[in-house]
Amino acid sequence: MKKNVLLVLFLLVTSFAFAQNEVSGIVEDKTGNALPGVNIVEKGTQNGVSTDMNGLYKIKVKEGSTLIFSYVGYSKLERVANGSVVNVVLSEEGGENLSEVVVTGSRTQPRSNTTSALPIDVISAKDLTSTGQISFDKALQYKIPSFNTVQTPVNDATSLLDPYEIRNMGPSRTLILINGKRKNLSSLVYVQTSPGRGETGSDISAIPTDAIERVEILRDGASAQYGSDAIAGVMNIILKKSTNGGSVTARSGVTSEGDGEMIGVSLNNGSTVGDKGFVNYTIDFSKVNLANRPGRVDAFGDAKDFLANPPTRPNPTPAEVALVQSFLDQKPDAGNINGSPETLAAKFLVNGGLELSENTELYYNAAYVYKKVNSFANYRTPYWRSLDPANPYLADFFGDGTAASYKGYVPTFTGDLNDYNATLGYKFVKNGWNTDASITTGGNKQEYSVTNSVNRSDLQDANGENVYLENSPISFKPGGTSFNHIVGNLDMSKTLSNKISIGFGSEFRTENFEVIEGDKASWDGIGADSFAGNRPENSGKWNRYNLGAYFDIAYDVTEDFLINGTLRHEEYSDFGGATIWKLSSRYKFLDDKVTLRGSISTGFRAPTLHQIYTQKAQYSFVAGQGIQVSGIINNVSPQARVLGIPELDAEKSTNVTIGFGAKPSKNFNFTVDYYNIKVEDRIVLGDRQDTQFGNVAWFSNSFDSRTAGLDFVANYNNILLGEGKLGFNLSGNITLQNERISPVTNNSFGPILDALTFTSRPETKWILGGNYEIAKFDFSINNTYFGKTIFKQDGLNNNLRTEFTPKIVTDLGVTYSATEKLTIALNVNNLLNVLPEWKFKAENAAGTAILNDPAQVKTQSNLITFNQRYSQMTYDGYHFSQLGTMFNLSLNYKF
Repeated sequence: MKKNVLLVLFLLVTSFAFAQNEVSGIVEDKTGNALPGVNIVEKGTQNGVSTDMNGLYKIKVKEGSTLIFSYVGYSKLERVANGSVVNVVLSEEGGENLSEVVVTGSRTQPRSNTTSALPIDVISAKDLTSTGQISFDKALQYKIPSFNTVQTPVNDATSLLDPYEIRNMGPSRTLILINGKRKNLSSLVYVQTSPGRGETGSDISAIPTDAIERVEILRDGASAQYGSDAIAGVMNIILKKSTNGGSVTARSGVTSEGDGEMIGVSLNNGSTVGDKGFVNYTIDFSKVNLANRPGRVDAFGDAKDFLANPPTRPNPTPAEVALVQSFLDQKPDAGNINGSPETLAAKFLVNGGLELSENTELYYNAAYVYKKVNSFANYRTPYWRSLDPANPYLADFFGDGTAASYKGYVPTFTGDLNDYNATLGYKFVKNGWNTDASITTGGNKQEYSVTNSVNRSDLQDANGENVYLENSPISFKPGGTSFNHIVGNLDMSKTLSNKISIGFGSEFRTENFEVIEGDKASWDGIGADSFAGNRPENSGKWNRYNLGAYFDIAYDVTEDFLINGTLRHEEYSDFGGATIWKLSSRYKFLDDKVTLRGSISTGFRAPTLHQIYTQKAQYSFVAGQGIQVSGIINNVSPQARVLGIPELDAEKSTNVTIGFGAKPSKNFNFTVDYYNIKVEDRIVLGDRQDTQFGNVAWFSNSFDSRTAGLDFVANYNNILLGEGKLGFNLSGNITLQNERISPVTNNSFGPILDALTFTSRPETKWILGGNYEIAKFDFSINNTYFGKTIFKQDGLNNNLRTEFTPKIVTDLGVTYSATEKLTIALNVNNLLNVLPEWKFKAENAAGTAILNDPAQVKTQSNLITFNQRYSQMTYDGYHFSQLGTMFNLSLNYKF
């Protein structure tokens, strides 16, 4: 313990051990525009900082040191720190203004954004924080049009992380990298009826935003370059390296309804380690309180579900409706708690390196995140779980023992998430060969608790006594899930000439997945009410490994014409191998003002261990029947063999991208890219089906699909307006095709799942933003247009569909630099309090007839909202929040 304390103290003070002079200044281009993000390094050391949004910097250096100023697209400049103020002007000679070097998308040498053959978005830390969103995934939602994340109204395990995706392809088809190394998947597979069903992704919400320098998003198939999961693209999160000028940020927020209070504090700081090393670390704590948006429950619908006796008497009697209404008079929402759950998060991240010699470097990064989430199941009303002769004990569990005291109960769900990742690597250059060897580990573990619940199973022991019912516990440990991997990488590249560069490498990966058994009371019989535990026969540990190798070559035919090719082979221990390839090209003309680019590639995605081995009982809403228990059987189970369900194989893909970019002037640029993605043998979790094993669903390679669309990005900056500067950005995604293109095999895939997979994402999404900087103020406004989405919810008449109306969500931000050290930022997210809004649409004349009958419309509405419990978003969720306006205030203090 003592050694650990000394190590922490060492990291905190080493930044001052060698610093004797403090130097500050401003960095501008030759037109007088401040340059944010310029790297300033003390020559011969790893001590460095970056300029802020106003081009300002401050660094502590040894007396007489030389500062090196470098910025992509500008000539490097060295200045002796012979005073306390050193202002510099960088020249654009030999480069392009504001050009970014991107390390994603090529396994040879990095290239600038304008010379890459692939569409790549670069999102800076400033871009992320300017959104005012409290997590990284939600910040991306309002910066990247092709990125969507789903807000789920029914939480339980899904409350730990929301499904996300790029280009409508599901969370499992975007590969997440941290500093170029693969991040671990979450242990959760989404099984609720919502977009992302049946898929698994990485928990990107676990990454502290203050630790991020920038994010590079490759919007193109990249399996040949990076392996499985990169069918839709790659997100590479680049961590901060700054060793000077740390900061602490305090955040708070609340919704316009006065709930969902958020409070958080984050520390980001860095230090040199000796003369040649650096470390940058982030600590982030946050707490978000519950925000509740329940609907007003319909008495007739609830009486029909819980008191009538279909099919002999499908409608409730007036007395039954009156009984329900008497409870709803006291609790119009039927006690339901529906919205954003209470979340506590602690995040720790460190990024560092050590220059061992001029040509060798040791690097490392590590992160640990803990999240605790409290959410609620549907309230068990006293007419749903009544004090009939079979359940008299409920009054003892959830009252004082008298019938009058029993008002029902609401099971409470608690999820504990632990997520970690770490990389240790070694780079060296010898004879022109760049070699990078690394090992990465990462894992995600989720454990669940259910309280205020009961096991209602009518089971007896050897003495004839009830095991549960009146003897049931009211708190349960249903178990959980765990996933981890270990990844070894060896990558080598060399520029053979001014025209040819090559790269090759190998990756070895082991994966482990565990379903953690719940305590017996949580799964025995029908298990814990609301969330049954993992049964022993469904629990266990499984693993696999794979070995991959690739070769990449880039040929600059001329200074303007580039051709890039990649070949990769991967071999998995559980289902065989795959060989894939990619070709891309780029041509620049008109003095590099216009660039044509395109690529064609094949790809694959291995089924996750979660999809292969998940088998469980699941509580879910069944329209017109309330909450029912169904199940998932896996493909390697005896039940699957009886049903003739084949084992899972990898998905295969073909990806075509064609686009162009233009930069008519220094401050104006835009890109347009068309993409077309065909996925063969797509893995889906099918419909529940009645079998000899009950009402169950399963995963299978069910069909082929095609997704096509357009991405557009434009920026116009540095427009002089009065004493300030104005900038605009416009970006958009248009889905031209997203559909199944082959018959369904090995499963049932009805209209509900078809809509969830293909039409439940916005068919178009646009983001229009403006930014105005004047004196100490920075004003921003962001308008995000969410296009139409179409659902076919469980229970909805086949002659109808549900459409969510297009909406524009407006965010406003004001930043005030009170002093050189203190910055105050106010963000009003969803300024105009825009909420999701849906309506029924007829598919045919029969649907029109239904819509002309108010009684039938009410029935259909009750079926898809659980009798109006989820009236705002229905049971399936939507892409922006139902919470309305959110106010966020942050204070940032720089050291």
